[in-house]
Amino acid sequence: MTEVSIRKLGARRIWDSRGRPTVEAEIELSDGTVGRGIAPAGASRGTREAVDRRDGGARLGGFDVQDALASVRAEIAPLLAGRDPFDQAGIDAALIALDGTPTKQRLGGNATVAVSLAVLHAAAASRGLPLWRHLAGEGPVTIPLPEIQIFGGGAHAGRRTDIQDFMVMAPKAASFAEALEITAEVYLAAGRIMAERGLLQGVADEGGWWPAFISNEEALDTLVLAIERAGFTPGEEMAISLDVAASEFGRGGRYCLGLEKRELDRDGLADYLLRWCERYPILSIEDPFAEDDTIGLQRFTAAVGGRIQVIGDDFLVTNASLVEQASRDHAVNAVLVKVNQAGTVSEARAACEAGRRAGFGTIVSARSGETEDVAIAHLAIGWHAGQLKVGSFARSERMAKWNEVLRIEEALGAQARFAGLEGMPFKRRAAAA
Repeated sequence: MTEVSIRKLGARRIWDSRGRPTVEAEIELSDGTVGRGIAPAGASRGTREAVDRRDGGARLGGFDVQDALASVRAEIAPLLAGRDPFDQAGIDAALIALDGTPTKQRLGGNATVAVSLAVLHAAAASRGLPLWRHLAGEGPVTIPLPEIQIFGGGAHAGRRTDIQDFMVMAPKAASFAEALEITAEVYLAAGRIMAERGLLQGVADEGGWWPAFISNEEALDTLVLAIERAGFTPGEEMAISLDVAASEFGRGGRYCLGLEKRELDRDGLADYLLRWCERYPILSIEDPFAEDDTIGLQRFTAAVGGRIQVIGDDFLVTNASLVEQASRDHAVNAVLVKVNQAGTVSEARAACEAGRRAGFGTIVSARSGETEDVAIAHLAIGWHAGQLKVGSFARSERMAKWNEVLRIEEALGAQARFAGLEGMPFKRRAAAA
């Protein structure tokens, strides 16, 4: 291969799925290849994750990104000029060193992740490879099990429910295409049920139905009914996944349930969730306790970890060292991987690989403020992650990613390997044993 280098790096303001400004970085290589990366944005955020640089003030609600764009143009562009675009790890290390803070707050995590993704896209394009193949090299790839929101809640829906995401998974589907078809039936059935009850009030940030419920249990009961109405058996063809996002309503071992107007201690919340695990076909729970409640997570994982996936999101913030510590502490058994949570592609990959070494479930995830960039679909496949969480089965910024996996599965043909239930941590550990 002829020597290729980064010739030009630019940045522009574009808009995410909530109509807020975000950063798009565009890299041009010496061979004329162009790569673009876009920074997504989260609503519920761990305190240790990379920080977006926003302008503040009254204009655009304080969300403008002119300062982050300036970081790219004035500092990052000179740093990367002439660099090898195929040295992703070296470029990301240079970005980390240039920023010099633990959470990318100086340059802005939105600036560093957009640039890091742009480098990745440009390198793959220069090699004439799909992004997933560029990531995997000659290694194996897996078509991920999708985790798809039916009802949105928490910070994604005006806190109409305490639970942030009510989702479904089709672990026994034979392919990604079949998993999406099953989910489509459940999503449509849920919408019809909401309409029949006079509860249809549009969709939440990630495309799930807006939760006009009087209790968290009503959402779960309605989700079970939707699965049945779609013609499937709860716990067989379709299981439930929850994102509790407990850091949003808990600190110091105390949890305030706004919808039910009561406060629970750590043990009370554990009993509350364990009753759900007995009553409903729950296969996965994300952040069941707050990021500062390691004891709560340890006890809960010990109680259910052999049959339910317990995911660390705010607790792990896509950080390899925190994943390794969580494995030693037996605090969770799965890691959510968000590239913008880490701030660079290489750091996110390290967290994913740390999770796989620990026997964890590994779930590549979108954010609530998303864009048309489909990179995470390729990351989930190229990193052999096993699971993908994008949001709901509606809105184009979500469907673009689901549809991209469909295309890749079709392109792989007979070589496509769908993760299914094998993507879950207890199955991985059983196979290793």
